[in-house]
Amino acid sequence: MSALWSEQEDLREVTSQYMFPRQKSFRQRNLVRDYMVMLILILGSITMIMPFIWMISTSLKSGAEILTLPPKWIPSPIRWRNYVDTWTFLPFGRLFINSVKITALATIGILFSSSLAAYGFARFRFPGKKLLFLILLGTMMIPMAVTLTPVFILYRHLGWVDTHYPLIVPAFFGNPFGIFLLRQYFLTIPNELEDAAKIDGASPFLIYWKIFLPLVKPALATLGVFSFMWSWNDFIGPIIYISSLYKMTVTAGLSFFVSMYEANFSYLMAGSTIGIIPILMVYFFAQRYFISG
Repeated sequence: MSALWSEQEDLREVTSQYMFPRQKSFRQRNLVRDYMVMLILILGSITMIMPFIWMISTSLKSGAEILTLPPKWIPSPIRWRNYVDTWTFLPFGRLFINSVKITALATIGILFSSSLAAYGFARFRFPGKKLLFLILLGTMMIPMAVTLTPVFILYRHLGWVDTHYPLIVPAFFGNPFGIFLLRQYFLTIPNELEDAAKIDGASPFLIYWKIFLPLVKPALATLGVFSFMWSWNDFIGPIIYISSLYKMTVTAGLSFFVSMYEANFSYLMAGSTIGIIPILMVYFFAQRYFISG
């Protein structure tokens, strides 16, 4: 018995000599890998956040201080009045309201129309479905500059120039990227849920509204954030279709701080800082769904 016990002890000792160093080496490699990943993420975060810090710093400087070399990160003195002057130099409150209205309606239109079209492509069977979907995807490859002139002529004949309609109404006719994204999510939903709802007498629209939409909240949040950013940051659309100052958006209004002969970078950066707040708020409240989507 004592001999057997001693053999087991020797086996444990030999095993520990070979296994523990390997486990220790494996843990060290994982630790080094984790530190490297953290270092890369920190460097990437600093690189991404530097332009925002510079934007805020510039918004608090005087015109002469912006052009000093080497550049100063901390303004001296800090000119908080730049934000007040930016708000009063232009009807910034009106521009802000216009941007909120256009962006909110455009986002709602894209979410509703894209999800409805995606539901049809994912769950219905009809002749030419694959061909229509390929044509839809093909429209994503057409540059905006190609269709800009004919679309402008169309809106001019409709009497929509210098109104908000060209920036809102097209959103209610679907977005190719949104339709593609939501279609892929709808395809992952089991057919048994739809069959059970049909047995209970639910109509196709009721199935779409009560069953499918709640199940694709992450995809809807992702598309909603993208749509909000597209509409809020749109610069070409308001510049082309709107000519009245009181009907313009924030992004178009910021162009008034840059003229042919000079540019007021303090006001421009202050307006940009104000204009970026809604995007940060939307992402902050939707980030949980956005990341999962």
